[in-house]
Amino acid sequence: MSGLLAGQVALVAGAGGGIGRGIALRFAEEGAAVAVHCRTSVAAAREVAGRIRGRGGRAVVLRADLTDEDACGRLVREAAEWGGDRLTALVNNAGVQPVRDLAGMTAAEWRTVLDANLSGVFACTRAAAEVMRETGGGSVTHIASIEATHPAPGHAHYAAAKAAVVMHARSAALEYGPWGIRANTVSPGLVDRAGLAEDWPEGVERWQRAVPAGRLGRPEDIGDACVFLASRLASWISGHDLVVDGGVSARPTW
Repeated sequence: MSGLLAGQVALVAGAGGGIGRGIALRFAEEGAAVAVHCRTSVAAAREVAGRIRGRGGRAVVLRADLTDEDACGRLVREAAEWGGDRLTALVNNAGVQPVRDLAGMTAAEWRTVLDANLSGVFACTRAAAEVMRETGGGSVTHIASIEATHPAPGHAHYAAAKAAVVMHARSAALEYGPWGIRANTVSPGLVDRAGLAEDWPEGVERWQRAVPAGRLGRPEDIGDACVFLASRLASWISGHDLVVDGGVSARPTW
């Protein structure tokens, strides 16, 4: 690997599995010390941290409920203390994606998804910005979704939350920029996971027919995008939404 993130201390929220795992592993491969966050998937998070350490990297597992503002602040402080009172990169990946038709959705269901996907992003970013401001700046990357602009049936709450995440990053780029902090989003398309083809065969088949790149995404595809945005190669990129979807958003809809 090229060591693009050598010397960095990164906190990856929601790193116990799937996309978060791919991001954490790619950060470590590029030289970052990685705080691996989880809420309940402790065993999976420990497995990720173990893989990082097994390859000679530094990792720690930290638990927090990111719907709790105080817990977000505590998580960031613990990551920074572990990193030698430094935090140079935050990746806000934690979230939920339930399916519920809009007509039958309750206000409580709506709030639950927005809280899980948006409120934690706000609270973790605010806490991280305070740390980064004192230590020379850094980067914040939110994991959004192509559903921020291309909603799917049953995902109104999720799509609305991800659209808000994109705008939060743009606002953070504007207001935290003078502190030396860059903020961006990565918007994945359909990323593969174990059992996805069995759980949703018709959706996977539709995606594979539509995507110009001819395949589903992989967690490391999203990890690569996050590495880039946290690296010196992106030092003049802020307030940007990087779509990583194999070109599916370029398909005509008529």
